[in-house]
Amino acid sequence: MSIPGPQEIERHELDNGIVVLVRENRSSPAAVVSGYLAVGAYDESPQQAGLAAFTASTLTRGTIHRTFDQIYEQVESIGASMGVSGGTHNTVFGAKSLGEDLGLVLDVLGDVLRHPTFPAQEVEKRRGEILTRLEERAHDTQEMADLAFYKLAYPADHPYSRSQRGYPETISALTRDDLAAFYRDGYGPRGMVIALVGAVSAKRAVEQVEAAFGDWNGATRAREPLPAVPRIQKVRQEYVPIPGKTQADIVLGYPGPSRADPTFYDAVLANTILGIFGMMGRLGETVREAQGLAYYSYSQVKGGLGPDAWAVIAGVHPQNVARAIDSIRAEIRRMCQEPPQPDELSDSQAYLTGSLPLLLETNEGVAQSILNIERHGLDYDYLQRYSRIIQEITAERVQAAAQRWLDPDAYAVAVAGPPMDEEWS
Repeated sequence: MSIPGPQEIERHELDNGIVVLVRENRSSPAAVVSGYLAVGAYDESPQQAGLAAFTASTLTRGTIHRTFDQIYEQVESIGASMGVSGGTHNTVFGAKSLGEDLGLVLDVLGDVLRHPTFPAQEVEKRRGEILTRLEERAHDTQEMADLAFYKLAYPADHPYSRSQRGYPETISALTRDDLAAFYRDGYGPRGMVIALVGAVSAKRAVEQVEAAFGDWNGATRAREPLPAVPRIQKVRQEYVPIPGKTQADIVLGYPGPSRADPTFYDAVLANTILGIFGMMGRLGETVREAQGLAYYSYSQVKGGLGPDAWAVIAGVHPQNVARAIDSIRAEIRRMCQEPPQPDELSDSQAYLTGSLPLLLETNEGVAQSILNIERHGLDYDYLQRYSRIIQEITAERVQAAAQRWLDPDAYAVAVAGPPMDEEWS
């Protein structure tokens, strides 16, 4: 598949505000549906953490037209798949089928998104599944370190500071009426985007979306702006003891750039050098390979609608926690004090630009890419310009991004592992 541009991406807006994106690909008999609604954990209170995800995961458990069994029998009988899940800013949905079955899949998806009934028995089944998963999380060192990190890095009133999956006490307290009310007050067509990629014609795909969603007039919540996230001024740290574990996980980082920040691409390239390219970048070469302090060590910058994290993740022997943190800080300090070497810069640029065609080899990858274009307000030639955007980044811009977002002496660090009798930091 060629890299999609304005000529290949059809965009239509329905009268109720739903945006439909279509990219035809006749080389495959399959069609992929991917999209999102403007409702998520952003819209729930701290006292009801996990409500958005709980609600989303229960939509497929029954509608006014179909029972849970009928939904899955109808979808699976044609070899299709379908799912809905909650996120921080959005509720996402997706489906895959043969192109000839797209109309049926959209009909079922429309029923699920528009007419859920939240059957009491199914709500309780789903609650049990969520609570089981949260119990498993409590024994996972990486997940618990990540959970503690976000609580340290963001203000208490910020949606990013809490788990979008919730906590045992909040999930246990939610009622079926809470789910129904959250749905009633927040689900609607305004802000909904749906992408269809594969063996579809643009005209027919828009007609099928119109048939499934065109007369939907549900509500959409008004949203307050995200609370401000001040720069971290000193070390914030927490150790989460988990008995019975032999490994400790470290998450060290900062609130990072949003996708719309002018330095986002510079930060992405800096992050690639720090902890992605090759054997997990400089972190992999130093912390893991040269010093032998970690089983793995890498970094990630998320860059969503808000200032999501730029963080380093490492799995270490508990005795190596303090030394591993010092080594990670040394690599962060080097990123801030020195521009990258020419070969580091060019290799990492080649890695980023070379990854895009691989992503676009699948209908799923194309669908996610054009959804992101719409979500972040990018031009529809963005994918075609991406290589040039990355190649134009200089070593000085990489260093400036590191200096703006990273600080080796002021950071949030969370560690989860076996109980320790001695100081770990």
